[in-house]
This record gives sequence, C-alpha cells and structure tokens, in this order.
Amino acid sequence: MVWKNLQEFIAELERRGELRRVKIPVDSHLEIAEIADRVMKSGGPALLFEKVNGSSIPLAINLFGTKRRMELALGVGDLNEIPRRIEQLIAIPDQFTGSKPPGLIEKLSLLPKLAELAKFPPRIVSRAPCQEVVIKDRPSLSALPTIQCWPKDAGRYITLGATITRNKGTGKRNVGLYRLQMFDDQTLGMHWQIHKDGAEHWRGYPKGEKMPVAIALGGDPASMYAASAPLPEGIDEYLFAGFLRKEPVELVKAVSVDLEVPAEAEIVIEGTVEVGHRREEGPFGDHTGYYSLPEPYPVFKVTAITHRKQPIYPTTIVGVPPMEDVWLGKATERIFLPLIRKMVPEIVDMNFPAEGIFNNGVIVSIKKSYPGQAHKVAHALWGLGQLMFTKVIILVDEWVNVHDLSQVSWLSFMNIDPKRDCFFVEGPVDTLNHASPEWNFGSKMGIDATRKLSGEGHPRPWPEPIVMAPEVKEKVTRRWSEYGLDGSPS
Repeated sequence: MVWKNLQEFIAELERRGELRRVKIPVDSHLEIAEIADRVMKSGGPALLFEKVNGSSIPLAINLFGTKRRMELALGVGDLNEIPRRIEQLIAIPDQFTGSKPPGLIEKLSLLPKLAELAKFPPRIVSRAPCQEVVIKDRPSLSALPTIQCWPKDAGRYITLGATITRNKGTGKRNVGLYRLQMFDDQTLGMHWQIHKDGAEHWRGYPKGEKMPVAIALGGDPASMYAASAPLPEGIDEYLFAGFLRKEPVELVKAVSVDLEVPAEAEIVIEGTVEVGHRREEGPFGDHTGYYSLPEPYPVFKVTAITHRKQPIYPTTIVGVPPMEDVWLGKATERIFLPLIRKMVPEIVDMNFPAEGIFNNGVIVSIKKSYPGQAHKVAHALWGLGQLMFTKVIILVDEWVNVHDLSQVSWLSFMNIDPKRDCFFVEGPVDTLNHASPEWNFGSKMGIDATRKLSGEGHPRPWPEPIVMAPEVKEKVTRRWSEYGLDGSPS
C-alpha cells in the first residue's frame, strides 16, 4: 500500500484499530509525554490528541510505535521484504562470480547500482497541499502544539521534523532528523551533531552567510522514515523514499528559501541558519534515557510557515527505552543489513537491541572460518558510516539467534576468556555518549564470543554444544498430544 500523506496513513491506522483519539483537552507541557510514554512502553496504539491546550492543531504521536505499524508505514507485510529488494539491486554481477572473489574496490564499485533507485526520482510539482496556507508576514511558531517532553528539558521541542539542507558546493540535498528547541516563536536551536550531514553542509558556507533550511512535519510515512535512515553518501533521502514506496515523492519549491519540500507535508517551517552563530541548546531528555547536556548549536530563524488548511502535527518523545524510536531503528537494522553484508560478507545477522540505544551495542553473528575473523569483522563495522559510533560489538557464531538475548547472554558468558576475547579501540563516538571522557571521542570494545580455533590462543579442544537428536525432537512433537501435557509441543 502506498500512502499519499500522513492523514491517509492515520485514517488507515484508525480503521485497523491501531489508533485512539483523545478528545479531552490535554497539556503540551509534560502531560502528553507522560501519556505517550506509558502507551509506548506497553506496545499500545498511535494517539491523536484532538484538543491540545493553546493550539487549534491536533497532535499525533506513537505512529511508528510497533513492528506492525512500522510495516504498515512502509507498505509491506514484513520488514524483510525491503532487504530482499535491496539484495537484488546489489547482487554481485557475473564478472565477479568467478574463482576470484571481489576485493574492496570491486565491492565499492557495486554500490552505484543503487542508481537503479532512480526509477522513482522525486517529482517537482507547482502546487501542493503543504502550501494551502502561506504565512510570510511575521510567521510564528506559537500556533504549533509543540511539547515539552521531560521536566528538566530546556523548553519545548520539535522532535519529528525532517530538516532539509543543500550542500553549497555539490548542490546535493540532505534530509535529517534533528531535534529543534523552541527558543521563542521566531527561532529554534538546530541540534545537528558534528558528524551529521546537516552540520557538514553548514560548515561548507562562509562565516556570516545565511544557509537556507526547511523543516517538514509530516508527509508520506516512507519519507518521514527516510529522514532517519543512515543512507550512503550521495543517495537522496526522497529518492530512497520513492524506492521504498515504489512511487516518486512529490516536492514543491519552498516559498521563502531555495529548497524543495514535500508537497504532502502537514506543516513546513522555512528559514535560515547563520553560519558561525551558535547559542546554548539543551538540556534535553534524550533516547539514551539521560538528559543530554547543554551545548552551543546553530540557530534557525523562521522566514515562513506553510501548512494544510487542517494540518495534524506529528511528534514523538524519546527517553528510557523502549520507546517509539526503537521501531524506526529496527526498520533501519533490517533494511540496511544487505548493504552491510555486501561489505562484510561473513556476517549472517545482526541485532541492535533496544537497550543498546542504537549506538551503544550490537550483536553480530558470523560464519567463522579462520583465526581472528571476529576481530576483523568488528574493525570492519567500526569503519562503516555511523557504525563507527558502536560502543560494544558482541560477535557470536552463525547458528546463534542474535535476537534471542537469553541465548546471546548465555554464550557470551560461557565462550569468552575476558583477557583474550575482549579488545579495545579508540575513535569517534556518538555526541550523546556521556560516558566517554572526551566529547565525541572515546573507546569501543569488541567481545569475541565465537568458538575458538587453534590459532586463537586456545590450545584445548572446544566442546560441542548440547543438541537433541532431530529424530527424537520430531517424535516428541508428533506425540505431544498423547502425553497429556499442556503448552506448545515445539
């Protein structure tokens, strides 16, 4: 199913019983966040608050808060449908399928095959629903039902806005999901971290120049997700969204800045960010479960606001996991696994558990055939894009279910000799990693919980795991009802 816009998606969620309307007045200061937090942690429905104090605009939250809603957002029956499509795009061509396996350069040369995504390029339109109402004379953010999420936040935050920028040198667009603190009704704190593409674009402008920026709230769900996706450099987020939805994303020229914005967005905030000017932003209750500390960040100045005649304001909250953002992360985990396996082919599967907060931990199963291979895989992952931030990588054998945290814990505790199998590197870490002694720089650890080969400092024989004979398992399953026992036979 291809969703044209957010309101169409919300209507379908309601039809399926996946959305609840809250009809009584609620406060944007903490109350909405407390309601949403309880619903998110219980795996509850999307919420549409019809009456937010101080605003006439309804507010939607927890739209992507379960696996099923994430699949509905991307128009698939199962998230694994998307990686299967990507695997077909990046299949090794005939010239690399001979006796000599492709090397790194050859593998990198395969990535341009993603140009096949160009079957769904963004389409420019002259009129758009997001510009049914245009406010250029004293545009004000005060009409939005922006929420304060946690008691010690520095104020109200826009948390689900797709920030659109353009590289001054190359002209290439980037769409990123950055939080935005409301300083007042005309300015926002632009929290793009030092490693993000938006910050890189900003650094490419001369000091004192005003960089055009647009913030899109809503749009079709695939485009909303694409803003959070760690795409390879040069792949446009709206091109990727078109691939996901199998239909081009419509864009329209912004009214006050030289950028294109999603035609089907609910609300678009246009403005500029002066290069070199920063202001203290934060604290903010972040997805780490801790408040991120105040730091100086660029300032966004509003030049125009456009919106539908009857918009819905989408938002989210982050905090102690699990939260709604877990499912955005799980979609990324599944969708980008084929690309990671293309670069590191011994990887079988991977899991970013909710407790790892995306960057703090990942579990990786590998097909191991030579000594030191677990180390090789860990270092390869630390060299791939945003995986450089991964603080702890646990490596297990191919037969291990990386999504079964009980099994992973058992094998990790059993299979490691701490001195031999824990190894460390230093390098870039996530800006929100408060445990590192230095901001944006710290240590990372690999844990080799795989079976040890003879060349890995383990002279003793490695024992066999206990596994029941398959014919006995089959027999017991077949006769389970005869035993008079409750429960599943599997």
